[in-house]
Amino acid sequence: MDHSEILNEAKSIINGSEKRDEKLLAICQLLDREVEVFDWTGFYLVAKDEENMLELGPYVGEATDHTRIPFGKGICGQAAETLQTFVVQDVNKADNYLACSIHVQSEIVVPIMKGDQFMGELDIDSHTKDAISAELQSLCEDICKELSAIF
Repeated sequence: MDHSEILNEAKSIINGSEKRDEKLLAICQLLDREVEVFDWTGFYLVAKDEENMLELGPYVGEATDHTRIPFGKGICGQAAETLQTFVVQDVNKADNYLACSIHVQSEIVVPIMKGDQFMGELDIDSHTKDAISAELQSLCEDICKELSAIF
C-alpha cells in the first residue's frame, strides 16, 4: 500500500462502528503491517487520573515498561509538552530518549489534537536508523489529524 491507500484505510477504520480503543489498535495493526520499518506502533493518551501524565494505550509490538510518562520526559513527554511532532533518526544521539528496547534506532511521536486540546499521541519505534522519511512523517501526521474525530 502507498501513503494514500494507508491513509484511506485508516479513515475507514476511524469511521467504523468500533469503540475508540479498538480503532486505535486497528490503526496500530495497519501501520505495523504496511510499513516495513515500523517495529513498535502505539498510542499514549492523556491520563484521566493525573494531570500532565501520559498513559499507554493500544499498541502493537514488544511489551514496554513505559506505561506512564510525565509530560516533558523523553521524546513522548516532549511532544506532549510542546504539541509538536518529534522525529529522532538516531535515538543514541538523543539525550532525552527513554529506551524501550535495545533494538530501537529511530522514533517518531505525533500529537493528536482536538481543536487546541492535546488528547494523546502516536508513538512509533523503528529498529532502523534514519527510518522516518518525510513521507512517513506526513502519513503519521495525516492519520493523527483524522483521529481527532474519535476523541
